[in-house]
Amino acid sequence: MLTIIDKYILKRYLATFSVMLLLFIPIGIIIDVSEKINKMIEHKVPLKEVVSYYIDFIVYFANILFPIFLFLSIIWFTSKLANNTEIIAILSSGISFTRFLRPYIIGATFVSLVSLLMGFFLVPKASEGFKNFRYTYLIGNGQAEMRQLSDVFRQISDDEFIYVSNFNSISKTAFNFSLEKFKGDKLDYKITANRIKWNPKDKTYTLFGYTKRTVGKLDDFIEQADQKVKKFNFELDDLTPTVYVAETLSLFDLIKFIDREKSRGNANINVYLTVLYKKYSVPVSAFILTIIAVAVSSMKRRGGMGLNLAIGILLSFSFVFFEKIFGVMAESSTMPPIVAVWIPNIVFGSLAIYLLRNAKR
Repeated sequence: MLTIIDKYILKRYLATFSVMLLLFIPIGIIIDVSEKINKMIEHKVPLKEVVSYYIDFIVYFANILFPIFLFLSIIWFTSKLANNTEIIAILSSGISFTRFLRPYIIGATFVSLVSLLMGFFLVPKASEGFKNFRYTYLIGNGQAEMRQLSDVFRQISDDEFIYVSNFNSISKTAFNFSLEKFKGDKLDYKITANRIKWNPKDKTYTLFGYTKRTVGKLDDFIEQADQKVKKFNFELDDLTPTVYVAETLSLFDLIKFIDREKSRGNANINVYLTVLYKKYSVPVSAFILTIIAVAVSSMKRRGGMGLNLAIGILLSFSFVFFEKIFGVMAESSTMPPIVAVWIPNIVFGSLAIYLLRNAKR
């Protein structure tokens, strides 16, 4: 059962965090508008699209800066409690420091659950709208830049592999196509074409410069044609997903997508796994940052609230920096994505334990 002190601290926790979001999000929108207004006017973006973009922007922006907002809000109101000697009064009444932390942990649990559910379902939808708008109206060649268009290699079944050197998503045409079919560990046949075009009406492919080489026991059989129409069990458009597709999928769709791309031998699988693991690691960071913030700001200092805020800003940006660095390492190095994603939480979790012990003393 919550006491009056619990309710008081919990109310300040949630209210300060909400106010911090409401203060900084409009600032983010104003900065974004000032940077992009010229391109929006140049491309004559409809007002409805702009409004929809900024609704998605709010969710996307809040999700990215969630650790900073949470950390600074706790530093702010806890420092005020310390400067007003309210914390001294609470601890002097016989309440232990661990018991004093309880409303903070309850608040962190609530924020974590909201962040977890948003990351599973709401943020992916907002990310899709946000990214689509940027690529369609604001970035270089628009839709073409969304896709992995060169050197596409996929495993489309247990024993079939395809490769194209370049893909045009508008004309649904790929170049330097090859398909290899295996029986066990031996090549059964190989199909090559200078160019392959997807025909959406009858779901077939037209292969130009077609060659099929079937491996025989003594001799190989070669079939050639200037142009040949065939059916395959894949669509070229599906084999070249958008570069940010993992960010736009809800939890269950993302898990299915990762399983499918693993079977296809997608070279970007670490990128998708990083997105999946972050859905779990970011909510956990709410507890770690809450403990660090309370430990740092619960003592009354000579520098007052300003010193606590300076320490808070340094630590919060350090956390975001660590998260970004190890996120890149998870996507592009040999380090397992799950290890890279969780290292910031492990490092700052250890720091939280150390600071908490000192605060108790």
